[in-house]
Amino acid sequence: MHNVRVTPSILSGTVSVPPSKSAAHRAIICAALADGISTIKPIELSNDITATIECMKQLGADIRMNGNILTVNGNNIFSVKSAMLDCGESGSTLRFLIPVAAVGGICTSFIGHGKLPERPIGVYTDCLPQKGVRCETKGGLPLTISGTLKSGIYEVPGNISSQFITGLLLSLPLISGDSEIRLTSPAQSVGYINMTIDIMKDFGVNVEETDNGWYIKGNQRYRPQIFSVEGDWSQAAFFMTAAAIGSEISIDNLRMDSTQGDKKCIEIYRLLGADIKEENGTIVMKPGKLHGIELDAADIPDMVPAFSVAAALAQGRTIIKGAGRLRIKECDRLAAMCDGLTRLGAAVQETEDGLIIDGINRFNGGFTEGYNDHRIVMSLACASVRADEPITISDMESINKSYPSFFEDFKSLGGTIDVIMG
Repeated sequence: MHNVRVTPSILSGTVSVPPSKSAAHRAIICAALADGISTIKPIELSNDITATIECMKQLGADIRMNGNILTVNGNNIFSVKSAMLDCGESGSTLRFLIPVAAVGGICTSFIGHGKLPERPIGVYTDCLPQKGVRCETKGGLPLTISGTLKSGIYEVPGNISSQFITGLLLSLPLISGDSEIRLTSPAQSVGYINMTIDIMKDFGVNVEETDNGWYIKGNQRYRPQIFSVEGDWSQAAFFMTAAAIGSEISIDNLRMDSTQGDKKCIEIYRLLGADIKEENGTIVMKPGKLHGIELDAADIPDMVPAFSVAAALAQGRTIIKGAGRLRIKECDRLAAMCDGLTRLGAAVQETEDGLIIDGINRFNGGFTEGYNDHRIVMSLACASVRADEPITISDMESINKSYPSFFEDFKSLGGTIDVIMG
């Protein structure tokens, strides 16, 4: 792993954010489950997207990349009897594909790397054995499943990762009988569930919302499509932070009618005091007089690393709550951001499910840990916009998980970086 040294500089210009990783995962799976050939574009091959592609290939799909266009042939899906699925460090890949493989009746072993083997899968080990699927695990990965998923009523908590609900939504329409997902507590990250339902509809599969969940008619079939992947609001948040604390940046390739949960970032940065305008589908953002706010991040936990950098330079106190799930991501992101920002001179306290941040005027420079977490590295890099000295961050390569071209885009806006040995 290399370190990256980011020299303080004001950023300016226009950046096109990469295609949405969340949308791409879902579209690739729907296309692989369809009878026929689909094309998906544009695709950026981050490590997480590569993991989903390789796993769908192991389940029988033929997937080929030409430039930024992915061609997916699902005619032979579930043609294998057994499979080993390496999900890399991708929680989406793992949680989406456990029930998908179970629908195909494939004896499947799931493995992963980094923190993924420790991340929770208990929702599935609780409900899938009741529906014909045997789960062999010592609590995380490796996990081996066998048997074929059956239709029925699935009771799941809503206050867990929406990835479990997405996995069930993607899978249950393919079973002969009708099914229902019933939430035992209110859903979090609803935007990502809606994204799943929208993309399934694009591929010809319908889901009905109920008072406490979703009704899924059986015997449905995914249909091949030409699918266009929208820009990623999650990645836009890093450049919104850079703009809010001292740059003028235009961000394009974003859909204002997106169902991505992290589209809420535009509303949150406005509340913080940033100057944001929309011009012909492009977000134009400038610094404003930032002031502390109270943020419930239950629906948008991935926003917290980037947002906390901006909050650290806001006048007054910011309280972030509802983000307890960040403790079981690629790292403990609450602890990581508290550590990183504190090293840069910020006044940050951890709580059980969030952060309390008292604003300062500028960051100092120095060394910070990237914790091998893409969102930590990119967030701390943006702190350099208002730092007195260069900021050096470890684990630079972790950005390949979601946004391999981040530092290229950062440099295109006038950022200055140097790669140094760790």
